[in-house]
Amino acid sequence: MKPVAIFRHIAFEGAGYFADFLTQQEIPSVLIKVDENEPIPTNPHDYSGLVFMGGNMSVNDDLPWIPHSLSLIRAAIAADIPVLGHCLGGQLISKALGAPVTRNAIKELGWGSVTTSDNNIARAWFDGVQQFESFHWHGETFALPTGATHILKSDYCDNQAYALGKHLALQCHVEMTADMIHTWCEHGMDEINAASDSPGVQTALAMQTLATHNLAPLNRVADRLYSRWTKGLRG
Repeated sequence: MKPVAIFRHIAFEGAGYFADFLTQQEIPSVLIKVDENEPIPTNPHDYSGLVFMGGNMSVNDDLPWIPHSLSLIRAAIAADIPVLGHCLGGQLISKALGAPVTRNAIKELGWGSVTTSDNNIARAWFDGVQQFESFHWHGETFALPTGATHILKSDYCDNQAYALGKHLALQCHVEMTADMIHTWCEHGMDEINAASDSPGVQTALAMQTLATHNLAPLNRVADRLYSRWTKGLRG
């Protein structure tokens, strides 16, 4: 099998639990370090699937790699090569397909309940799970591209995930590990403090304390999503 290409946009926002899942399933992968100026590939056929991770930049920023990522996403979707996006990655998918990415009314940092949509596509992706605690770290939100199906929402962000055939875009972070939460809290302390009056923002202590109870169930949800997504991988 050709490898899954994983695009990292910030050194401390790596593949997390998704990398663990691929290892468990013996699925090969290659990490493309956009944060270290590694070039964006041009041919999606070199990979069985494409996975775009998070980042603290906006897809609307004037960054040299963003147009190349958008072109690659469009080429992959046209070739029926599955694409998966986490947070910034989900926003890249939306922008590539012509849907706007805008500021969310409320910043979400930390744990928050999400609810799956009442449709068959959501039930298929989440294998019947109706609600769970997910991790969030975003101030922007994506709109749904033409043909996409809404599959997840939270109290503070209507568009938490959508599916488009074998492609999946997530606003929330299902890829979290305990180490990632600790590191994000360290690097993001100024952002946490600046947005402390938002009802969607938790303290670093709360994020790490709640992880003790929330991470294992979140990993199980991620297993469901990643298992369905990897079924579409190209040989």
